[in-house]
Amino acid sequence: MIRLAWRRSACRNSRVEPARLFPAAFLRADGPRQNSGGHIRCFRPILHPPSERSPLLRRPQPACYLSSPVFMSMASGGTSPPPPHKHTNRLAQERSPYLLQHAHNPVDWYPWGQDAFDKAKNEDKPIFLSVGYSTCHWCHVMERESFEDEEIGKILSDNFVCIKVDREERPDVDKVYMTFVQATSGGGGWPMSVWLTPDLRPFIGGTYFPPTDHARRPGLRTVLNRIIEQWQNNRPALESSGERILEALKKGTAIAANPGEGPPPAPAVSSRCFQQLAHSYEEEYGGFRDAPKFPTPVNLMFLMSYWSVNRSTSEGVEALQMALHTLRMMALGGIHDHVAQGFHRYSTDSSWHVPHFEKMLYDQAQLAVAYITASQVSGEQLFADVAKDILLYVSRDLSDKSGGFYSAEDADSVPASGGPEKREGAFCVWTASEVREQLPDVVEGAATRADVFMHHYGVKEQGNVALEQDPHGELQGQNVLIVRYSVELTAARFGISVEKANKLLASARTQMAKVRESRPRPHLDTKMLASWSGLMLSAYASVGAVLGDKALLERAVQAGNFLKEHLWDAERQTMLRSCYRGDEMEVQQISPPISGFLDDYAFVIGGLLDLYEATLRTEWLQWAEELQLRQDALFWDHQGGGYFCSDPGDRAVLLRLKEDQDGAEPSANSVSASNLLRLSHYCGRGEWLQRSQQLLAAFSDRLTRVPIALPEMVQALMAQHYTLQQIVICGQRDAPDTAGLLAAVNSLFLPHKVLMHVDDDADGFLRRRLPVLSSMSQQGGVATAYVCQDFTCSLPVTDPQELRRLLLDGTTERPAE
Repeated sequence: MIRLAWRRSACRNSRVEPARLFPAAFLRADGPRQNSGGHIRCFRPILHPPSERSPLLRRPQPACYLSSPVFMSMASGGTSPPPPHKHTNRLAQERSPYLLQHAHNPVDWYPWGQDAFDKAKNEDKPIFLSVGYSTCHWCHVMERESFEDEEIGKILSDNFVCIKVDREERPDVDKVYMTFVQATSGGGGWPMSVWLTPDLRPFIGGTYFPPTDHARRPGLRTVLNRIIEQWQNNRPALESSGERILEALKKGTAIAANPGEGPPPAPAVSSRCFQQLAHSYEEEYGGFRDAPKFPTPVNLMFLMSYWSVNRSTSEGVEALQMALHTLRMMALGGIHDHVAQGFHRYSTDSSWHVPHFEKMLYDQAQLAVAYITASQVSGEQLFADVAKDILLYVSRDLSDKSGGFYSAEDADSVPASGGPEKREGAFCVWTASEVREQLPDVVEGAATRADVFMHHYGVKEQGNVALEQDPHGELQGQNVLIVRYSVELTAARFGISVEKANKLLASARTQMAKVRESRPRPHLDTKMLASWSGLMLSAYASVGAVLGDKALLERAVQAGNFLKEHLWDAERQTMLRSCYRGDEMEVQQISPPISGFLDDYAFVIGGLLDLYEATLRTEWLQWAEELQLRQDALFWDHQGGGYFCSDPGDRAVLLRLKEDQDGAEPSANSVSASNLLRLSHYCGRGEWLQRSQQLLAAFSDRLTRVPIALPEMVQALMAQHYTLQQIVICGQRDAPDTAGLLAAVNSLFLPHKVLMHVDDDADGFLRRRLPVLSSMSQQGGVATAYVCQDFTCSLPVTDPQELRRLLLDGTTERPAE
């Protein structure tokens, strides 16, 4: 049986083989070894039977991320109008920003769909499938080098049916063929290049290819010509070898519970997950492993949940310290945009200083929740400020007027000094002379605002980016802002008060933000995805509830309304995957729209449950129940348990996969395990509790051996074990006494609770679903709280501080009921 496992290969600035193929022999340019050019940094999957001590079991990251000395020019703010297009293909009719980037290639591109499949079958041609996304740097490189090349375009168009896929639009297609590429090449990443038979079965796959041969590395022209030759002369061997691997992958990727199996024991699994994370923890700057370093909010949320039930143990204290130290170091680092807010994708060094400057919506969503949780457990204002900071960025730069959220901002942009080529980080970095020019005011003695700002944020005359962090010379003489001193130390250095230092730094950041706004902006991917919008909905609801911020809660409600209006097909009872910003800033949809995948349902349901707890409006709870019923009907595996990632009835998707890893985004199965548990309490549906247990049982082997791969699912397992508290608030929803009790609840991190509100409406949604609530009412005419376990409740409480004490007493270690 083939098992896909992961090996971390942080091979920064080293040569590896991103284009190694199967079968490889006939593709060699000049000898027994071959690879493609370029620098690649990646986490590389290999075929290996996992073992307890294998490095394959370490915590993975889900993508290859690449850097190159070659940059391409893409349309974005501040650039000159593009020249007339020589070529236009059918991608010009699409709405995906990534597909539109390729609409004027001299390649006869098709989008994924029946037209392309029919052409391949009718003409008996192999398919060339190219998968990427609009903010992918090496996708831009391969386009400039190869897909804009007339000769390569003719070879592709004459001999293949060429299909372009935006991996964010079609994660189902991406996952199937990436699984094949990883299994056959030992690596993976984007752009992904796969050759298929007319019936969509892969026979050769790789990632980035340079256009021409270099030493023993084959270029795309060579690869194409040899595939054409082999397709004509050795087709059966190509097809049979690909078929064998595909069949092995079907077996090797299967996830199912054994008959009669239940979930694994939560204390043992959670302890093991903690130990595995502790083993990979980097003590000086926080985070896990050495450079490159990712935020991994799923790890941080697990650590805080682990602490919540192990507060009196050394392991619990260590878990909390790991999470808080990591979040603190990230907030101070260059991965955090100190001028325009939000977080970049990852850090290229161990100290969170020099980032890959791309900003992704899913990172902002999960980090906002992680930071507001850290503020609950620590009481530190820094963490709450960072959570608000993230949402300020999203509201300003990633929000559509309809209430939707854009997907990403690119890392590359045209430098303010001009030039035809985009550069990594050009929008975000500063020279010392720029800082001095913008902040010349004298503040104390001979010191200027620039002196204070440069001292605090580590700005140096020669730039503060080390040569090893800038292999292509893009950041020479530039500074990435990073907090080098506390405000107290900065104030002491210049002989000013802390209050004055704070004001100076704040006004300086505002001034620098104005300067940045005048620069050419990076490309903005204006695609709006249901799944990522669901994560963002959770962020606004959670942060708004903890801070009691009405504006944030209103934005959360706007996001919920957007999802229901634009990404829910009420007639077909189907979530839609995506919608798009039109040329007139209106929301557009493609025809036919892409139906939602498992993560679209799971993440939106999770967001709706958080929105209910933040607003206490049962319309969101009702829609969550409706969506869960549809998710069950579409994706549940009645034989093995758990959910398939996509509709198992879609014949164009060859592998029925269940995501078994919490990576940059949590696995939809992990989120679903929690959703089912929460909904079983809200809706009185015992079958959803059982389904959650069946899901956890299906992943039992993975949870037992490598829980570090599924920290989000481990949290759901812990919630099953310790059982959820029901916190019931009886009172008028908008009354001050009700608000006081809610504020007491929201001030605490309570990962194992459901919050309910009941008023005088005897026919309300919750009273109809949970008859036990009819016995709960206000005491003495004031808002009253009940804290229950399986609806065995404490005495009623009306004082917020008493409620807070009661909840704190209930957060010590407690066994399952």
